[in-house]
Amino acid sequence: MTFSCRVLAGLLMASAGLAVQAQTADAVPPKVAVCAACHGPQGKSTQPAYPILAGQTSRYMYLELRDFQEGRRANDLMSPIAVGLTRDEMHELSDYFAKQRPPVQSFATDPAKARLGKLKADETLCTMCHLGGFAGQNEIPRVAGQHYDYIVKQLSDFKARKRTNDAGNMTSVANTLSAQDIENLANYLVGL
Repeated sequence: MTFSCRVLAGLLMASAGLAVQAQTADAVPPKVAVCAACHGPQGKSTQPAYPILAGQTSRYMYLELRDFQEGRRANDLMSPIAVGLTRDEMHELSDYFAKQRPPVQSFATDPAKARLGKLKADETLCTMCHLGGFAGQNEIPRVAGQHYDYIVKQLSDFKARKRTNDAGNMTSVANTLSAQDIENLANYLVGL
């Protein structure tokens, strides 16, 4: 290969790389920066009170945003943000975060509690909806590897009927759980 061919090949490869970078940058919805303030870059929240969005099912996130927007789910931070989103923006954000890879959790689970959590998950047939590995499907969320504190809060809110945008499924299951069951389930799920 001559020098000019190598230079031309190098320029073509460099411009192809720039085109890929431009496409990647264009693929990030403009409202992601708002989400990243709490949910972290690429939806990889490091704050235990805020859920990890990376790898969550797109349909679930869209429905939750819609529920925040329409008042079926309430949160002092999320409700005002969701009100200002268009349906297209909600779809864009949901699709973007669904494509991200969830982070590996650093939470130190209690092996004894995690074992009891698995037994409770088996007993309550959690995988019928959340699927094996708790990866979620459609409007059922991915709960594997979610923050411990967030899992405890959501299960507790379903149990106390503070959160009711679930068509009764999670409320019904959570009603059978003790505080210790919730703690055990959280230890199990965060470690998946």
